[in-house]
Order: sequence, then structure tokens, then C-alpha cells
Amino acid sequence: MAEGGERNDLPQATVVPRKRTRLSTVWVIPILAAVVAFGIAVQRILSEGPTVTIVFKNAQGIEAGKTVVKYKDVNIGQVAAVQLSDDYSTVKVTAKIAKSAAGLMVKDAKFWVVEPRITLSGVSGLGTLLSGNYIGFEAGQSDGSERRFNGLEVPPIITGDQPGRQFLLKASDLGSLGIGSPVYYRRLPAGQVVAYELAKDGKSVEIKIFVHAPYDQFVNPGTRFWNASGVDVSLGASGLDVRTQSMVALIAGGLAFETPPFSQQTEPAAADTEFTLYDDRPTAMKQPEPMARRYVLYFNESLRGLSLGAPVTLLGLPGGEVTSVGLDIDPKTERLRGRVEFVVYPERLVAQVHNAQQIRGEMLARVSARREAFFERMVEDFGLRAQIQSGNLLTGQRYISFDFHPDAPKVKVDWGKETSVVPSIPSTLPNFEAKIGSILAKLDKLPYEAIGTDTRKVLETFNQTLKDTDKAIKRLDSEVTPELKKALEEFRRATVSADRAIKNTDTALLAPDAAGQQELRDAMREVARAARSLRVLTDYLERHPEALLRGKN
Repeated sequence: MAEGGERNDLPQATVVPRKRTRLSTVWVIPILAAVVAFGIAVQRILSEGPTVTIVFKNAQGIEAGKTVVKYKDVNIGQVAAVQLSDDYSTVKVTAKIAKSAAGLMVKDAKFWVVEPRITLSGVSGLGTLLSGNYIGFEAGQSDGSERRFNGLEVPPIITGDQPGRQFLLKASDLGSLGIGSPVYYRRLPAGQVVAYELAKDGKSVEIKIFVHAPYDQFVNPGTRFWNASGVDVSLGASGLDVRTQSMVALIAGGLAFETPPFSQQTEPAAADTEFTLYDDRPTAMKQPEPMARRYVLYFNESLRGLSLGAPVTLLGLPGGEVTSVGLDIDPKTERLRGRVEFVVYPERLVAQVHNAQQIRGEMLARVSARREAFFERMVEDFGLRAQIQSGNLLTGQRYISFDFHPDAPKVKVDWGKETSVVPSIPSTLPNFEAKIGSILAKLDKLPYEAIGTDTRKVLETFNQTLKDTDKAIKRLDSEVTPELKKALEEFRRATVSADRAIKNTDTALLAPDAAGQQELRDAMREVARAARSLRVLTDYLERHPEALLRGKN
């Protein structure tokens, strides 16, 4: 026993290091297989592209494992799953994109379902009738990557790789235009309508168009666009005017553009430049007038047929247009009268003058500086007056005509008002209508029944006369004609006897008692008898000429 009561004879524990066991060769193969599988998995993960989600309103023709995603007709992915959204309102399509196309998955990229479609711009997607629908793709321009997209319900008309430029048009209404409506340049198809929307203020419509190259270089800041939809028919004071672009524009609508000759801008317009869309070509190509003067006309006659925009002519040449048609009360007589306001463009009139290029500056300076004196001379000395005339009898359209009337009463031009009053004379149309009405009234008073009765009696008398004439001709043929035939027959026999006697004259005259002399004497008697018969007939006809019609009593 040791101190403290501990025993020294107990065995002591010894620490022995654990022996290492050898790895069995059986585990080599599984370990190698695991390493290879891990490497394949890593390589597959590294080689796979991103997985994107595309949201569509419906998934018509899209199948998981079959439907592919194409860009420029190259497969860049495949649909992996198709399922409904959490609220069941849309369809979520999960697609695996190839790693080579991973850089295309940016924020403004576009997806849509390609299927057979018939639109205004043509027929597309016919190849899907055999291969099935697929998802189309258009690359964006953004730098930020994205994995969730909203699919387009309608494929874009123009893709980003097509050369050309996009422009914005503003119009009061859309008309018959639609997505895919054609855009024409000199009647050549040059682009399409790609989108439209209501302006933020709700007072206009914004229409986006795409003009293909090389036609986009002809669009400059001075270019005018107009609506060329359907058939533009206008029937006014200038006559009937029919305009259309093509059969497609006739059915589906369309636009047209052109640069007016007076535009001095030749540089092409930048993309997304805003233009005004006009209703028709004449309005779009109308040249702005640097000089314009407004005048007022008063008429004590009907203004029916005189509308806004009606032409104002000087000696038959266009020089202005009507801007307002209304009524006014004459302060002197307190009588209601017609009031017509119109605008005159001096440059239009000067352009009609011979050698206008040489005298344009001088005349415009004179008209501008001494307009009142020049106009007063035309009115007071030469009798310049305004008159309403008919431009189209079929439609009743009328216009304002300025012409010289030397016999018109002398008047003074009133320059005291802001808008000068131009003297006018009544039109000839009311007088013409009054004369026509007077003629019709006189015709209405004619005794048509009495005239018809008298005409019927005359026709009956004439019919009876024709019957009597027919009877007289028959009597002439039956009674007088045989007498004439008999006389002519006797005369013919006498002529034959005389001819025979002449032939035998040589022998007949030699002997006094010759047979020739006897025959000659007989022939002469026959001639005398025939002549006597003709004389008797002639005398009778002279005394009774009616025998030719009525016959011999």
C-alpha cells in the first residue's frame, strides 16, 4: 500500500497508435464513376444557356419538348415546360436557350408565336402548316440581361435587321388605316404602318410607319404625308376628281408621301421625326402663301351652293378661296343679307402674268405698298366686281368670280374696317331661274286639250285627203291612162309608116301611080290623124285639167 491508500500492483494502460486500414480496390471504380459524372454535370451546366420564362395569353400550338425558339431561322432554344400562371389568366412558357444565344436575352428582346397569318401586308407562316408552330425571336438593343418576357400577341411587321427608318405621323383620326397598311412613294410600295395609338391628350392619333431603304432617303423635314385610303372622290365647283393609289389601298387603306417642289430641304429626316398626316394630296401639297389679304362681300341673294374652300377667280384664273359663309344685318336698312369672307393670294395672280419672273418683284412691291390705290383703280375705273356664279349645274356648287363690268354703278371701297368690303353685283343665276320659271308658267297655261283636239281634226282631214288622192290616182290609171296609151300607139304606127314610106321614096316618087306614092299618101293621112287626136286631147286637158285626177266626164 502506498501512501494515501493507493495500490501499486495494479496494471497500467499503454497508449497504442491505431493501425491504418488499406483502401480496397473495390471502391476505385465507383469513385471514378462519381468523378466522371460530376465532371459531366459540371460541363453540362457550364455548356447550357439560360432558362427564360415567356408569358403568353394562350399557348396555342406550343408543346413542351417539341416547340423550338428560332432566330433568323436558326434554333436557339426549346420549350421545356408549359403551365398556367398562378391566377390562371396567362400561360407561362419555360424555354431553355442555347449558350451561344445567351447574349441575346436582353430587356427589349421580343418573343411571339409564329403561325399561319393573313394580314394587310401579306401572308406569313405558311411553313408552320407542316412543321408546327414555333416561337419567333427578335434581338433587342439593351445592355441589361433579362430572364422573364411578355410575348407579343401580333408578330412585328418590321424586324430590327431590316434597313430603313421609322417615322411618327399625327392625325385627327385613324380612318381606315391599320397595322400593315401600305405606304406609297410615287405609287411605289415603300413601307408599312407598324403601330398606332391614341395621343396622351386624347385629341389626336399617333401612327408609326416604317419606310424601307432606299425610299427612306427621300423623306426630309419638308416631306408631306397624306391619307390615300380607298377612293378619294370630290365633286365641287372645279368638277369631278377621282384619286386612288392601288387596289390594296382601295380595300385596306394606305398612306403616301412626297416632297413638294417648293420645299428647299433636301437632307434626309432623322428617325422618329414627327410629321402631320393630311387628309388628301391637294391639301398636303398646298403651297403656303407668304402674302394674303382678307376681304368681305355682301349679297342680297341666296348663298346656297357656296361652301368653305370654294375658289375665288379673277378673269377665270384662281386667286383665292372662300373662308367663311354666313349672315349679316345691314345697319342702314336693317335687312338680313349674306356675308362671305374670302382670302386673296397675290402671288397666285402674279404667277399667271406673262413674264412673271421678270416683273414679280416689282408687281408684289407695288401691290404691297399701294394695295389700296391699285384696288380702288380697278374697282372705280374699270368696274371690277364680285359675282356668284355656278361652277357645277349637277351638284349646285358655286364660286366667287371677279370680272370687269364697265356698266356697273360707281362705288367707293370701304377701307375703314379691319376687313375691307369689296363691291359685288347680283348673279345672273336668279334671273335665269326666274326666266325659266316664267317660261314654264306660260307653258302651263297653254290649252293643251284644245290643241290636241284641233290636231286630231287636222290629222283626220289629212287622212281623208290622202284617201281622196288615192282614189283619184286609181281613176287616172283606169280612165286617162288608156287614152294616152291609145294616142301614143297611133303616133307610133304613124311614125313606122312614115319611116317605111321614106325608105320607098326613091322608087315611089318615080312613077305617078306607083304604090310608093299611094303608101306615102296613106302614111301622111295617118300622121295627120294622129296629130289631130293629140291636139284634141291637149285642148281637152287644157279646158279640163282635173281630168288627170278625176277622169273624163
